[in-house]
Amino acid sequence: MIVVNFIIVLGILIFVHEFGHFIVAKWMNVKVEKFSLGFGPKLIGWHLGETEYLISAFPLGGYVKMFGEGGFSEIEMIEQEYEHAAPDTAPVTPVEAYQLTDADKARSFAHKNIPQRMAIVFAGPFFNMVFAWLLIVLLYMTGLPILKATVGEVLPGKPAALAGIQKGDLITAVNGQRIVQWEDFSARMATVRDSVSLSILRNGKPLSIQLKPQLGETKNLFGEIIKKPIIGVSPNYDLSTERFGPLEAIQLGNAKAIEVTKLTILSLVKLFEGVVPLNSLGGPMMIADMANKAAHTGGSTFFMLLAVVSINLGILNLLPVPVLDGGHLMFYTIEAIIRRPVPKKVREYAQQAGMVLLVGLMVLAFYNDIIRYFFSKV
Repeated sequence: MIVVNFIIVLGILIFVHEFGHFIVAKWMNVKVEKFSLGFGPKLIGWHLGETEYLISAFPLGGYVKMFGEGGFSEIEMIEQEYEHAAPDTAPVTPVEAYQLTDADKARSFAHKNIPQRMAIVFAGPFFNMVFAWLLIVLLYMTGLPILKATVGEVLPGKPAALAGIQKGDLITAVNGQRIVQWEDFSARMATVRDSVSLSILRNGKPLSIQLKPQLGETKNLFGEIIKKPIIGVSPNYDLSTERFGPLEAIQLGNAKAIEVTKLTILSLVKLFEGVVPLNSLGGPMMIADMANKAAHTGGSTFFMLLAVVSINLGILNLLPVPVLDGGHLMFYTIEAIIRRPVPKKVREYAQQAGMVLLVGLMVLAFYNDIIRYFFSKV
């Protein structure tokens, strides 16, 4: 069952990503030769129109093969076209290419202008982000377990206790802004620097309490000690399934998607800074384990995990690393600035370096998985 859940999660996200490239390429009138879920040897395949659709042996990725993409047809061909153009009038879009007919050029990825090529490449990560957003919005509409903003422990001597807050109080607003869940309350309180007005429900009766947070030390998600306003309360861990109307679901979905995106980017920054240890990286086994646990917890948890992993996949693919979508976007941006493609040798060396980095990270992730799941309890 673990393997099945892993394949479902990865298969859906890979399909969404590659479908983004595929549909925008089609929209730009680029001939798509292959659409594959997975890499390596073909397991099954069929032709539909001009495209061959494949399911390949290794499910850790996928690809869309377009006419005029990569290798000689994209790099060397474009370089020679620029070289044959007058230096002061070199076009951004290639005009002629060896023996290709006009019909071939019209369907060639290499012959699309820079914004079009960038749009096709960017579409994969973009579709991952949009897919995640849609999932989150639908979850808020259909019912999502949330941690209610119900007060649990009240620390004596702290602002909340001194102001009269009691265990079981349900916080409904901070300075007039509605609170839906404990996460909202925590986020709002983190920005408070002066007195704050809390609207609460106590035994069904509305109350308003004024208090002033004090600056205290706590640890963030990365284990760093930070200073933030505190009032001395913890949640009661009351879960409830809430359903929201379309407009409120969109608002909450926007906030959640932005929050996950920011956290993913911050995690990458902390990783490069050394705050997040390299042994925290996870690979396929970690994804499989998380997918399996989420599936057993409930459908909403599984789909929220799917959304979070989709956002992570989208952001990681936008990193300016050659062989990733972000690397291609970097090359096209440079091409637009210098008005000629990045030299072939530079591309080749950069892609080799990018591949070494990517393979190294994959090996590290596999190693961490093996240590985590086979030797951590020894």
